[in-house]
Amino acid sequence: MTVELRVDPTPAGHPALDLRPWRDSDIQPLIDIYRDPLLRKWTRLHVTGVVDGARWMAVQSDGWRTGQRLSFAVLEGDRLVGNVAIKRGAVPSDCAEVGYWTAADARGRGIASRAVDALTDWAFATLDGVTRLELLHQVDNLASCRVAEKTGYAYHQTLPARPPFPLDGHQHIREAPRPR
Repeated sequence: MTVELRVDPTPAGHPALDLRPWRDSDIQPLIDIYRDPLLRKWTRLHVTGVVDGARWMAVQSDGWRTGQRLSFAVLEGDRLVGNVAIKRGAVPSDCAEVGYWTAADARGRGIASRAVDALTDWAFATLDGVTRLELLHQVDNLASCRVAEKTGYAYHQTLPARPPFPLDGHQHIREAPRPR
């Protein structure tokens, strides 16, 4: 399955975004982005070199093959600026999880919220049986809280810490629109 999503430019002048499956040619930009200590703080899989990058790409490719991790590179023009993904369990369920990150130089420009919005709309329209999406983040990740709020994911509850994250987390939920 090859899926590409387009996010239109905003009236405020933010450029269009393209969301597409990851490619091997993204390994070097991915390595460069993962030099950011803040990104490494919030993510589990770290990319420090070509071998890690190839392993990371294999996880993304395998996720598309199994349907359990549908991960998109987020591009602004030709520049890699982020990642968004839908994560589903092996057992079919009406619930899936949204994950995302942005490159350090792309933060604070609405890229994450625009990409999460596009991914959410696509997931509800495309993924059979998915009626609820969860967005999880550690309690001290205030930027993720803002993304959740901006994209209509309502705070649901605080979850206890679980490795590898040392602090409690927030669970935000967004339900699929109800048919008329």
